[in-house]
Amino acid sequence: MTISRSSTVWVLLSLVVFIAGTVEAFVPSKYISKPLGMTQKMARPSSTAPLFATPEMSDEEKDEAMVKAMKSMTAFSNKYIVNTDTKYCTDKSIAAVVIKGLAEHKVTLGAPLCPCRYYDDKEKEAKDGYWNCPCVPMRERHECHCMLFLTEDNAFAGEETNISVDEVIELSSGMGA
Repeated sequence: MTISRSSTVWVLLSLVVFIAGTVEAFVPSKYISKPLGMTQKMARPSSTAPLFATPEMSDEEKDEAMVKAMKSMTAFSNKYIVNTDTKYCTDKSIAAVVIKGLAEHKVTLGAPLCPCRYYDDKEKEAKDGYWNCPCVPMRERHECHCMLFLTEDNAFAGEETNISVDEVIELSSGMGA
C-alpha cells in the first residue's frame, strides 16, 4: 500500500492540530489566553502592550498581546526562512498552526516554546531554552520537528518563503487553544 503525499500532509496536520488542541489539558487555565474570534477586528497593538500575559491583564489586553505576538512570530518566521534558506510546507496551514502555537507560548510563557512537543513542565522548558524556536536541532542541523522550516530536500517543502499575519489567522482559525 502506498500513501500519497497529500495523505501524509493531512496526517501530520492532524497530529499538529491534536497536539495544539490539547494544550488546555496540560496548562492551567490562568495561563491560556482566549483565542481571537474571527468576527473580531484585529486592533493595531499599542507600543506599550506586553507580549507576556499576566493574570492581572484584562481579556482585551491579552488579545492585544496575542495579536502582537502573532505579528512578531510571523515576521520572525519569514526572516528566519530567508536566513536559513529553508521553505514553508506545501500546505501553509501547517506553518500557520505552528506560528500560532509559538505566539500563544510567547504570550503565556514569555518564550516561543515549540508547540509540537509535550512537556511535563512548560515553564521550565521555556526557561531552559533548548526547545525555544528556533530550537537547538534547527540551529545545529536544520531539523525542524514542527515542519515550519523545511530544507529543499524535504518532500513536503514548498516554494513559499513568506506568510502573512492574515494567512496565519485564517489558516489556523479553529485550531489550538
